[in-house]
Amino acid sequence: MLIKRFENNLPENSSVVFLLSCEDCEKNSELCFCDEVREIISRKDFTGKKGSLVKIPVFAKNNIRNIYLVGLGKRCDVKLNLVRDSLAWVFRTAGRDQNFALQVMLGDLHFDDLPVALSEAAELCAYEFDRYKSKNADHKDFALKEIYVDRDFSEPEISKGRIFAQAQIFSRKIANEPGCVINPESLSLKAAELAKECGLECEIWDSDRLRAEKMGALLAVGSGSQTPPRLIHLSYKPANPVKKIAFVGKGITFDSGGLDIKPENYMTTMKGDKTGACNVLGIMKGVRELGLNIEVHGFLAAAENMPSGSAFRPDDIVTARNGKTIEINNTDAEGRLVLSDALCVASELKPDVIIDMATLTGACAVALGNWRAGLFANDDELAREFLAASERSGESFWRMPHEDEHIAESLKSPFADLTNCGKRYGGAIFAAIFLSNFVGEKISWAHLDIAGTDFYEKEFGIYSKGASAFGVRTCLEYLSRI
Repeated sequence: MLIKRFENNLPENSSVVFLLSCEDCEKNSELCFCDEVREIISRKDFTGKKGSLVKIPVFAKNNIRNIYLVGLGKRCDVKLNLVRDSLAWVFRTAGRDQNFALQVMLGDLHFDDLPVALSEAAELCAYEFDRYKSKNADHKDFALKEIYVDRDFSEPEISKGRIFAQAQIFSRKIANEPGCVINPESLSLKAAELAKECGLECEIWDSDRLRAEKMGALLAVGSGSQTPPRLIHLSYKPANPVKKIAFVGKGITFDSGGLDIKPENYMTTMKGDKTGACNVLGIMKGVRELGLNIEVHGFLAAAENMPSGSAFRPDDIVTARNGKTIEINNTDAEGRLVLSDALCVASELKPDVIIDMATLTGACAVALGNWRAGLFANDDELAREFLAASERSGESFWRMPHEDEHIAESLKSPFADLTNCGKRYGGAIFAAIFLSNFVGEKISWAHLDIAGTDFYEKEFGIYSKGASAFGVRTCLEYLSRI
């Protein structure tokens, strides 16, 4: 979407947006509002309350069709993420109202990353997964194409926000696809297409290569499906990188639970169990477009967890790439298995940092809800840097314990080195401790459990219905500050 400073007259089918706090409305007479806005505020029809939006129709006035008033609440509570979400909301509303352009009055809002947030809101507001819906005669496409602001923003700042948002949209598009469209093979084709378009290196291990490479855990998870598993490796290698970072994503293209099959109400939306891997694709796209001086590797551990006569079973013992044996207590605890082999491969590159992300445990969603993801890290500095990036991106993470001697006891198996599933309580911590067994020594590591935040049933702020690609912008923000 085109973003530039307002100069003269707006094009036809335009509207004006005011972002107002409660205090702005209280000093109505001091602000340079038009008569329509003054009247609405003086009548207390709009008070600046957080989450409020009022549309005022305007007739035959300098190509302006409507005025939108967006409430931010008390000024002391206004954060950048609220501004980003509010902008996305009003942009989405205006676009559906068939406005071609908007003039945005930011007033005295000042945040260091405001132009990035504005650009993100402008890109993300229009995304909707509707490719399988028929369009009737009354259907109207999203109309908003241009946004004018009341101040100068540099093109690099606007471009950064655009790249972040488009990376998130790219991830969403693939994550939203059903299991009949995206399986391990077609996901690998998507990765190869991305690599060709962006100039990334791409290597794909099929089932024969996985067996040769001793990827026993990944092979076990995919053994019940007609579509064999894949390990996908994308690489971005600038000339003289300052650091080497590896991302690892869980790519369960559909999770039935395997032989420990899920109940019906838990199996719906399991097309989204590939979100971690889809996020890695979006991150690799963003890294290439940002042109960062960091060597970045993306690993996608792709499998379909299905029940069949060839599926892996409870009580089976599988051997991961690093030689550790795992007793299978629950075939529905499969994500940590595919990640274990991928983490081993990533560790062999000896990166400075490994970040894995996965829709891993319902336990994390129970603990943190649907608007905050879990961060587990073995490095305090990495955790601080990542949480700072999270604050700027508006994607909220909460640091969780990555060690617990009592929970670690439940990883022990009488028949193997590890068991893949523990007791009911502390399930997210159990999974993180399990994964730590496959991260190389002296490597800074973060595990992102995005199980509660990967899918939204209702649109809000920058999020549409469906896959959220939560974490993509935070990871890109983290990388951009190295």
